Amino acid sequence: MQGTRHEAERPGHTDDGFFSVVYRELSPGVLSYLRSRGVEDPEGLTQEVFLALYPKLGDLSGGMKGAKSLAFSIAHARYVDEHRRRLKAPPCTGYDPAADSRCSDSAEDQLLAVESSASVTSLLSTLQRDQQEVIALRVVADLSVETTAEIMGKSPGAIKQLQRRALCRLRKLIPSRREDQS
Repeated sequence: MQGTRHEAERPGHTDDGFFSVVYRELSPGVLSYLRSRGVEDPEGLTQEVFLALYPKLGDLSGGMKGAKSLAFSIAHARYVDEHRRRLKAPPCTGYDPAADSRCSDSAEDQLLAVESSASVTSLLSTLQRDQQEVIALRVVADLSVETTAEIMGKSPGAIKQLQRRALCRLRKLIPSRREDQS
């Protein structure tokens, strides 16, 4: 088997027995190589190496020595691909809302906490129809700007502007309402 094509192989056909021998002999070394290079998932990448190697074994010459050379060439190429991918993608870090000191109640939450539902309805009736709809969809239904824009047939920028204007109007009305109730 050393130096020549496996006897049971025909060109273009991979002998499963030969592949089993190659896998048993080479997979521990490929796995160790990938671990030593610090890849994120060395076991998964080892499997990818052998999946890429399998269809090429039928045309391989050189027996086990050729298989070893090809396996480690594929492993190195996979390592380089992963290294390049990691360089392009910045590392992800988790977000812990409890550790974020910038958190505060939104204007909507403040409004709803201060006003009763009847008062909120009365306040909303002072807004233009589009502004009422935006507040209902964004605050009450908790939809995204994009979804709200799609529903209303407007651009996301128009939705943001309508929401900003509506909230500004409501902020101006709230102090006057409190004074009236006193």
